[in-house]
Order: sequence, then structure tokens, then C-alpha cells
Amino acid sequence: MLKVASLFSGAGGLDFGFKEAGFDIVWANDIFLEAAETYKINIGPHITTESIENIPSSSIPDVDIIIGGFPCQGFSLANTKRHTEDSRNKLYLEFVRVLSDKRPLFFIAENVRGILSLGEGKIFERILQDFSDAGYNVKFKLFNTADYGIPQSRHRVFLFGTRKDLDIDSDHFPPKATHCNPISAKEKGLYPWISIGQALKNIPEPEQNHNLENHTASQYKLRFNGYIGHRLIDPDQPSPTITARGDERGGVVIHHHPKNHRRLTVREVALIQTFPINYKFIGSNTSVYRQIGNAVPPMMGKVIAEAVLKTHHQWQKKQHDTKHAIAA
Repeated sequence: MLKVASLFSGAGGLDFGFKEAGFDIVWANDIFLEAAETYKINIGPHITTESIENIPSSSIPDVDIIIGGFPCQGFSLANTKRHTEDSRNKLYLEFVRVLSDKRPLFFIAENVRGILSLGEGKIFERILQDFSDAGYNVKFKLFNTADYGIPQSRHRVFLFGTRKDLDIDSDHFPPKATHCNPISAKEKGLYPWISIGQALKNIPEPEQNHNLENHTASQYKLRFNGYIGHRLIDPDQPSPTITARGDERGGVVIHHHPKNHRRLTVREVALIQTFPINYKFIGSNTSVYRQIGNAVPPMMGKVIAEAVLKTHHQWQKKQHDTKHAIAA
């Protein structure tokens, strides 16, 4: 079983996906205390809340892969004040530092699509170079999670690094899409996107009898002006991106129910993000909305994890074939 260390782990969306794919998460880190409590109750007690800047690499276990979505608030297209000197942009260097010191076989890093255009693309070039200088060949792709069976249009960049001395070009990243727009699904031999209406069709109203946790009604009065958090929702399409504007510096975004009659509950937002229905969240509703909005959808995490696993098998086969060729 491949061992994983997780940075900027949050409530555990990416980690849960890797766990579901059969990886062993042995160490995790995040400074968001309530998110860490959510992580502990669902994934395990191995998360620490010390700032990564204060954690020496020597205290992190040796692992096969390091994963993490380094803080993205400074990179996000939703942040109209984003700039290249945002201090939060530099936390990826802590990722690079740990990667350089620990030298795992692989790494996965996730971020918003705004990272591709920051500084006219020069910042992303710098990030790729830093990962290369740390000793890794890097592939990246901008994904729409709706293309992988997630009931949400969410565009995120994933970087997949393989240690250079492995000398392997993965055939499995990026993973192929499984879903697409219903109009062209049959022609392409793919499943149609899953809509927000489908995802929530069996979820009772909060005031009805139910045994769901984190499923309480909000008194928030909806507005419809077309801006993020105030858009009319089409129940037959994937949900717009579930977002939270990052941290305590930004307010939580309001997301409408597909019937457009109330705000989504915490449980409904979590289901759209593909957290299991029994995944427990710790903290106030405001905190939990933020935890969920900041997370990688676990189902997307599993898709990425499976690509890593197949790449590992590909590398093992290459090693095996090389040994037999030498022996012959």
C-alpha cells in the first residue's frame, strides 16, 4: 500500500479520494482548526495544525507520494484583487521544500484555473520550473469535474509529478473523461453529465423528517442578479462551482437549491462536492460551508489517485522488464 503525506489538507476531500483508492494516508497538515477536526473524525488523527512553515521536513514520515492543494486565494479568478505578490501565493514553496527534502516517487498538486493566467502565465511557468528543479517531471491539466461524474462544473488544475530518476512518462495522466454534455454524450460514447437536480432528488427538505446531519434550513433570502452566489440554478445542469472564497478574509458564497426556493444546506453542498452522505463536519455552518467549498471533490480525488496508482504499476512493470532483460 502506497503511503501518502498530505499538505494543506483542509476537511480531507483529496485525502478521502486517495484513501478510497487504496492509499495509506500517514500524515496530514492544515492550520484551519475546525477543518482539522472534521478531518480527524472522518479520516484519522494523523493531522497536525502547526503551520507548515514551522514544520521541519525531518519530522514528516517518508512516503511514496505527497499531495495537496496549496492555498489558492491569491491565484483565484474570483479574487479581483489578486496580484503576484500575494503572500498566500508563496506557500507553494513550502510544498516544494518538503518535496525536495522527502523525495517521494510522485506528487499531486491542485489549484484553481486562475493560476494559469497569473502574471500573464509567467507565475505558472515559475511554479513548474520550481517543481522541475526539485527533481520532478511535471504534467498538468485543467479539469472540469463534471466530465468525471461529479454534479458540478468546477475547473481545477492538477499537477502530477514523477521523480526524474524513475524515467517514466505516465500513460495514465491525465485520466480520460467519462462524462460530457448530454447533447454529444451518445456520439462520444460517454455518460451524460450528472445534474444538480439528479444529485439532490432524494434529499428531503430540511423541515421534513430526516436523520441527516448538517442539514438545517437557512433564513437567507435569495437574490437573483447573475453574480456568483446569486444565480438562477438550472436543475438539469451540473451545479455551478461550489466555492467559499478561501478563508476568513472572504465571506461564504451563497448557493441556491435547484428549485431556486432556498439556500442549499451544508449537507446538500457536501453531496454536490461528492462527500459521502455520512461524512461529518465540525464547526458552525459558516465554517463548514467554507470547509466544503475549499475542498477537492473526493470523487475527483479518487480519479486522480487511480491515475497515480496505474502509473506506479506501470513503473513497477518497467523495473521488472528491465531486470529480466539484464538477466537474459
